[in-house]
Amino acid sequence: MPNIKVFSGSSHRDLTQRICERLQLDVSKASLKKFSNRETNVEIGESVRGEDVYIIQTGCGEINDHLMELLIMINACKIASASRVAAVIPCFPYARQDKKDKSRAPITSKLVANMLSVAGADHIITMDLHASQIQGFFDIPVDNLYAEPAILKYIKESIADWRQSVIVSPDAGGAKRVTSIADRLNVDFALIHKERKRANEVENMTLVGDVTDKIAILVDDMADTCGTICLAADKLVEAGAKKVYAFCVHGIFSGPAITRLNNSVFEAIVVTNTIPQEENMKKCPKIQCIDISMILAEAIRRTHNGESVSYLFSNVPM
Repeated sequence: MPNIKVFSGSSHRDLTQRICERLQLDVSKASLKKFSNRETNVEIGESVRGEDVYIIQTGCGEINDHLMELLIMINACKIASASRVAAVIPCFPYARQDKKDKSRAPITSKLVANMLSVAGADHIITMDLHASQIQGFFDIPVDNLYAEPAILKYIKESIADWRQSVIVSPDAGGAKRVTSIADRLNVDFALIHKERKRANEVENMTLVGDVTDKIAILVDDMADTCGTICLAADKLVEAGAKKVYAFCVHGIFSGPAITRLNNSVFEAIVVTNTIPQEENMKKCPKIQCIDISMILAEAIRRTHNGESVSYLFSNVPM
């Protein structure tokens, strides 16, 4: 592919490598360092004049450092006369701070959107935004890709009796995602209603729907401290589910998450590699990982060639 450069931020080099292998490109050279006072230093190691630039950086680990590094890389490419700069952000940072849920709360994901635009991004490619309205925070095109086709493929291939399953949403917010998957698998769905005392702490749960003697498949967009999904799994086992699986697009796994998962009733917790999972998989044998690099690679290829991306909303590229 001519006139294209793919750069990697320091958050997820493995994913960039996979994307570039898929596109039959080399990862473009850039040196990313920290000065001794912890300032980020970026040097783009090759000419980007008149090129289509894609910078791959996900929101995990040292989120603020990675975000700042992405902004600096976008700006460095922009002022080096790149014709177009696209930020590929598999897991969008601050996506949960997308509304004023109490007085004086900031809408940080709008701030992140403004920062990316001001830095000079012309296009954003991301995956399973926490709320799809976040696309409206930008005045530039945003492609919000879905891991759903890859998850459906995984369910059909690795859960033997998936036709006897029930797809369960651990909260009302994920009901739309769950009904979509249940329709495409032609199985039933259920919903868990939860009430939170404060962020990351759940008070009580009510199951709406029947899971007796069925395989329960919990689906959510992210697993952070895993308090919700572990409580939900216990609730489903109480309600008579034979086995419980969890599918989450972004496996953040912060705080006590790994301990909770090791002690949980799950057969498996399946996440995608929008966030690096090698360390987590070593600590918790229940975690399994779906590779979504081909979806992002195909999105980059189609964007670069001016083709439609909507095919990826319901198909996994081969």
